[in-house]
Amino acid sequence: MSDRGDDRVPTDRTSRRRLLREASGALALGSLVTGLTVGSGTSAEAGPVAGQASRNGRIKQSIVYWCFEKYWDFPQAIEVAKQLGCGSIELVDPKYFPLLKKAGLECAIGQIDMNPAPPFAKGFNNPKYHDQVIKATKTAIDACADFGFQKVICFTGFAEGIPNDVGARNCVEGFKKIVPYAEKKGITLCLEMLNSRDSTAMKGHPGYQGDHTDYCVDIIKRVGSPNLKLLFDIYHVQIMDGDIIRRIHQIKDVIGHVHTAGNPGRGELDDKQEIAYKPIMEALVEVGYTGYVGQEFIPTRDPLVGLRQAVTLCDV
Repeated sequence: MSDRGDDRVPTDRTSRRRLLREASGALALGSLVTGLTVGSGTSAEAGPVAGQASRNGRIKQSIVYWCFEKYWDFPQAIEVAKQLGCGSIELVDPKYFPLLKKAGLECAIGQIDMNPAPPFAKGFNNPKYHDQVIKATKTAIDACADFGFQKVICFTGFAEGIPNDVGARNCVEGFKKIVPYAEKKGITLCLEMLNSRDSTAMKGHPGYQGDHTDYCVDIIKRVGSPNLKLLFDIYHVQIMDGDIIRRIHQIKDVIGHVHTAGNPGRGELDDKQEIAYKPIMEALVEVGYTGYVGQEFIPTRDPLVGLRQAVTLCDV
């Protein structure tokens, strides 16, 4: 059951960046030195920290920058991505796009700027935000299209007292206003489902309307465009719906992007959390998913070791 007891917009309307800085429990980077090795160069959990972690090429992997920007500036993040074999750094300011292109990397999915509100707070479910969110989405579409990047994130927004059926109808109407522009520019919008159970900053979003997979998939199908798909965040889906592998097979045609994190806690993909990532990645391969998998966990220990462990685990 959804925790819909307080469908209200949080008073602290800060960006992902500020919320991450305020999140507790993240440890400082052990060391980032020549060759981007850490500590003694080995980890009992992750194995050697030098060399590529993504080798098989069946799952393309991406680093979600907001999770790691407190540890690495963007040029360092590029070096980490290249060392680990990740082909993308995503959800980044378009000012970094030239650096990505120069490095031979992609932005697997572009972000929208809804400052001062977080991008997920004001969405397509509320007509009073349509002009603002459509303008922000068009800006993101243009920025990605200019550099040959193909996807842009989008959200339902917080309910703010809007009934679910009305919010879904408003989303359909709003997306039908912007999807033709995305089609023209060759961009796929990816609607993210977020959990509403965890009230910890950036680990959950109480009041978010699109907090169930079927709800978001229904909106996507009603819009009826191949340029609107689902951002299947495994962490959020696990919390709200579960049954991840079966869902992947059932909705394979509408999955446009994938995110990871350990549950509970949105930490590393280690043996302290409950999600079995290896068979989930194998299921993505089975259904023919060819998009990126973005590593979107909040580090609780050495970020490079945790990221290497996650990339290695997902490299099925």
